[in-house]
Formats: sequence, structure tokens, C-alpha cells
Amino acid sequence: PPLYHLLLELKVLWDQKLTDLEQSLNDINRVCVVGAGAIGSLLVGHIGALSDIEMSVLVRRDRHASDLNENGLKVTGKSELRASVVASTDPTELGDVDLVILATKTTAVEASMQKIQGHFPNACIMMIQNGLGCERIVRQHGDWPIISGLTFMSGVRKSDVHVDYELDTPTWIGPWDEDSGQPGYTYIQQVEKLINRSGLICEAYEDLRPVQWSKLIFNSSVNAIGAVTNTPHAPFYADTDEVSDLGNLVESMMKEGVAIALAKGIHLKSDPWTMNCKAVSQGGSHGGDVYAHVTSMLDDVRNKSYTEVDWITGSIVRAAREVGVPAPIHETLYRLVKGIETGWEFNSRFEH
Repeated sequence: PPLYHLLLELKVLWDQKLTDLEQSLNDINRVCVVGAGAIGSLLVGHIGALSDIEMSVLVRRDRHASDLNENGLKVTGKSELRASVVASTDPTELGDVDLVILATKTTAVEASMQKIQGHFPNACIMMIQNGLGCERIVRQHGDWPIISGLTFMSGVRKSDVHVDYELDTPTWIGPWDEDSGQPGYTYIQQVEKLINRSGLICEAYEDLRPVQWSKLIFNSSVNAIGAVTNTPHAPFYADTDEVSDLGNLVESMMKEGVAIALAKGIHLKSDPWTMNCKAVSQGGSHGGDVYAHVTSMLDDVRNKSYTEVDWITGSIVRAAREVGVPAPIHETLYRLVKGIETGWEFNSRFEH
């Protein structure tokens, strides 16, 4: 029938358009990392050390930019590298790029997107935030192709120009499930190859949700429990022999998260409890040291900075309510962290 042939022709045209887009995005020579905290610095230090990559960094402070321009970025720990970079607080000074890696915390995504709106017109943006939902903020500020991503690696920023590579575990990337046609999986695989070539570990998936939720559940439990107990992620997070062991709470919270994911029809790529036990069983970045990672949420609480809990634990609480699954542990930890944040403002009224 004529309608069938018309639809078939439209499909051929659409497929060709996607193929052309993938080919136009195929070459990645210029990379800009937005945000140079621990994760951003690890990406800058590794990708920027490749001889065929022009690496730029968008930061908040002029002094940070000038120090990076003068000294480059040094990586120690699991890698020993030094990268030369071009850094600025103004995106107009960086020119156009092929790939933007948004490496800020979720709480800084909105401000970052306001700054780069109207810039990098030919770039694809790769996300690497904790939690769920930041892609929607990016889309509000531009029509860049978006790659969803998350990471399990960790590091410690020693200074503006030095980062210690602590946990050499993967970064996972894949299509954004709300706009999976852009930039296309072929391009996502090119990004995967680039990151692996740099010495970091990256895995691409056509459906990122099973991986995303594995890390989300892990992250929600480890971050929220650490923030409330003022403890780093350390071997005792896997201890369950005694009724008083903190690992019991970690395991129960993770099991609760798994039940919520299954109710959403998501079958996890990895078991969060196994991820936890593996992470705390390895040594520190200098061989024999005991692993004791200060999570981002714990660091925020210690510095009285607002946390990412709304995007991490809060997203699981909201998902649980959507599917009608009880989540008493997640709700309790979520409210406790929010209570800590509320306490800063309330208590400040009485400080002299």
C-alpha cells in the first residue's frame, strides 16, 4: 500500500541521517572536561596525556585555570602520568570541541550548563554524574547529542594540579534512554575506545540501565550510610558476622534497592553487595595501604556542603513509590541526610 511504502522511505531516510551523524562525530580529537574535581582530573590526566588529543578544561576559579595552564596535571597512584592542558573559566577561550565530558557533581550541573549554553555547537556531551536525571537539565540548555554515563573509579585530588588514582574500576557509558538515537551507538563505542586507550577502564552498553542501577544502589547505600555515620568506605562495610556490624545495614539497604529495580523491570548487571565487598577488599592506591575511600557525600557533609542525596538515594525513594515497593531503609537514610543539611541552616541561627 502507498502508506507502507511512504513509511519505508521515511525509515530509510532517518537511518541514513543517523548514519551520517555517527560518521560526522566519528573523529574525536578535541576533548573538553567541565569540572576538575577528582573524577574530572582523572579524565583530564589520562586522556590529556594522549599525544593526538587536544585537551581543554573548564573550571570555576581563575587561579585553578592558571595553575593548570602553567603546570599541567599530574596523576599518581594506579597511574603515573602528566598531561598538558588548556584551561579557562570562560568557554569562549576554549573554542569548539568534539567531545565534552561533564564531570561536575549533580548539584553543579545546572550552573555548568548555564555557562556553556550556546558554546561547543559541534560537540557531543557525555555525562558522568551520580544518580539519575541530569540529562534532562542538559537538554534544557541545548540540543547536543547526549551520552549517559557513570563511573566506579575514584581518586583523591591532592591539589589543583595533582590527583591520586585510587580505585581503578570501570566507567560505563551508553545511550540516554529518553533519546537513544543520538549520537548513535557507533559513536559511543568510539568514546569507549578513547577512554580505554588513555589507560582508564570504560565499557559501553546499548542499554545502560542494568549497569546504571547497579551503581545507583551501591552508591546510595555507601554514600548515605557513610554520610550519616561519618565513616569512609572501608573493609568494615562488608563485615556481617556480628549483629552490630555495619555491613548488615549496607547489605540490607542494597537488597532493598535490588527489589525496587526488579519491580521496575530492570535486571542488574552486577550485584551491589558483591561490588561493595570487592571494592573494600583491595588495597589503597599505594599497594599495602588499607582501602578507605572518603565518598563524595561524606566529604560534603564534613564540609557542610549540600549533598547529591536527592539525585542518588532520593531517586530510589521516588522510584519505590512509583512501583509501590516499600523502601524503609532508603527513606530513613534519605531523611537523615536531609536532616543533617537542614541542621546546618537551623543551627547557624544560634552560632555567634
